[in-house]
Amino acid sequence: MDERLQQQLDFALEIDKEKNIFRQTHLSGHGRNENDAEHAWHMAIMAYIFREYSNEEIDISKVILMCLIHDIVEIDAGDTYAYDEDRLKTQQAREDAAKERIFSLLPEDQKNELIALFDEFEAYETAESKFAHAMDNLQPLMLNNSNGGSDWKEHGVTAAQVYGRQGKTVSGSEKLFEVIDGIIKDNISKGSIKS
Repeated sequence: MDERLQQQLDFALEIDKEKNIFRQTHLSGHGRNENDAEHAWHMAIMAYIFREYSNEEIDISKVILMCLIHDIVEIDAGDTYAYDEDRLKTQQAREDAAKERIFSLLPEDQKNELIALFDEFEAYETAESKFAHAMDNLQPLMLNNSNGGSDWKEHGVTAAQVYGRQGKTVSGSEKLFEVIDGIIKDNISKGSIKS
């Protein structure tokens, strides 16, 4: 077998480990914790379905790929809960090291392509990255809302924390932020999110 194909196969097998990285978010219907691969798949489908609500014209294929690769680094770095202030301080360093190791399994051209895409997502400057981030914010919020806000309650999350994370969604989709804002307000009134 040629070296390029072997590298691609090695990468394809390595990213299967993303299925073993469990998040704080639970599946709808009060199911088990969601894993990173499920989160990425769900975001990618949502991006396609909701693409008409992007504030700007976007390359939807690029957005979908961003959604699919954005958490591959968590194979090494682990999941960082959105409201864990201590782990957020070290997140970038952990993810940078993971990005280098994991994407280096690929042939150089594909490594560079996926690292550039990952970095674009993280930089939050392009229309595609803003819309992909909107999906990354909306997806767990939808699941948590469907479960009566149980994850917010369990972690004692405040309205300021949720708005701090969700506030950036408006730059990707004003329309979807309206939905998010309604969900947050509803959960504040129910006591699922501390006011």
